[in-house]
Amino acid sequence: MKAAIRNRYGGPEVLRISEVETPVPKDNQLLIRVHAATVNRTDCGVLWGKPFVFRFFIGLPKPRHASTGTDFAGVVEAIGKRVTRFQPGDRVFGFNDNNCGSHAQYLVVPETYPITTVPDNISLEEAAAAPEGAHYAYNYIRKTKMKAGDHVMVYGATGAIGSAAVQLLKHIGANVTAVCNSKNVALIRSLGPGRVIDYETEDFTAGGEQYDFVLDAVGKSSFGVCKKILKPGGLYMSSELGPGNENLYLPFTTRFASKRVVFPVPTDIKATLTFIKDLLAAGHFKPVIDRRYPLEQIADAFHYVNSGQKIGNVILRIE
Repeated sequence: MKAAIRNRYGGPEVLRISEVETPVPKDNQLLIRVHAATVNRTDCGVLWGKPFVFRFFIGLPKPRHASTGTDFAGVVEAIGKRVTRFQPGDRVFGFNDNNCGSHAQYLVVPETYPITTVPDNISLEEAAAAPEGAHYAYNYIRKTKMKAGDHVMVYGATGAIGSAAVQLLKHIGANVTAVCNSKNVALIRSLGPGRVIDYETEDFTAGGEQYDFVLDAVGKSSFGVCKKILKPGGLYMSSELGPGNENLYLPFTTRFASKRVVFPVPTDIKATLTFIKDLLAAGHFKPVIDRRYPLEQIADAFHYVNSGQKIGNVILRIE
């Protein structure tokens, strides 16, 4: 089978497309023929091994998996004799934020893995684009107990996390203000937020409105910038560590302040997949797809994602 292989951390130049042996499933495993995956911000962390602390989860001193890839959608090719939840021919999708080596034609995973079946109305590319951004967005919503009627700003609404957050927040009945650049205003408006702010023509902190929650979904703002638009008791959260890694210590130093920083660690991928699967099936969530690359152009895909220009998700087609 073909797979994107690397034996050390580094940029896209360390990847090569190689022919490797197709794995054989054990008694409790599935063999999945991968049809689509994404190249995402988590994958960039896996490839570069940054931040360094991430290596304690994905391999130290070298990567635990030769292949990159954190999510996948494909078809079950074979099952071990103890597998009961899936059958050959099932369309499935899954996600592991510590890397599962899915940038390859085949993948073996245990039946207990974060994996579920793809709704009939969803393509495999859409399924592959669904988990990563939605998992992080749902983690913020669930752990901060956002609810119907809350006023929430999503800064960086065009990314995988931001575009998912806008849709999930709309689904629970929150009042959503989405912040994006000029060229993507129409796209973000189509996702259903109550208001869209074009940060290229308007200061998103200057309108006088205050929010219960501010989610920086791209990590390009800060608590200091956003503090004045938080209501008393409001929470700021970011998808990144922030300037000087401040989002690691601010949750402690602002713990008893009227406006606080939270940095909820993402957990329970299985719960996310169940939630997202139901939304996909009902048509209440549609992942945004920007570009598609064949496996052979995976280095180009990584360069594009790492540039910070992507809109929603970048699909890797694995023939």
